[in-house]
Amino acid sequence: MGIFANFIEAVAFLVNAVLTLMFWIILIRVLMSWVSPDPYNPLVRALYQLTDPILRPAQRLIPPMGGLDLSPIVVLLAIQFIKIFLVQSLHELARGIAY
Repeated sequence: MGIFANFIEAVAFLVNAVLTLMFWIILIRVLMSWVSPDPYNPLVRALYQLTDPILRPAQRLIPPMGGLDLSPIVVLLAIQFIKIFLVQSLHELARGIAY
């Protein structure tokens, strides 16, 4: 496999890892919102700081309905779509370059 194909495979791996991490962090935030955690807890604050920039655009597009915030669902679906579309496309591109 050529150097460029290896580079694309590495990028696909990193994109997949980052998107998977983002997915789990957002899911943890959703689960934590059900138990009303202490907002002054450093772990909770760090979690909000990591997820707010990702969730805020979706929250502007989809306002809460009856007190229920549906933006995390939209973001989680978007992350899964990007993982399927982009990561698989990068893997296929690397395979095409290698042969």
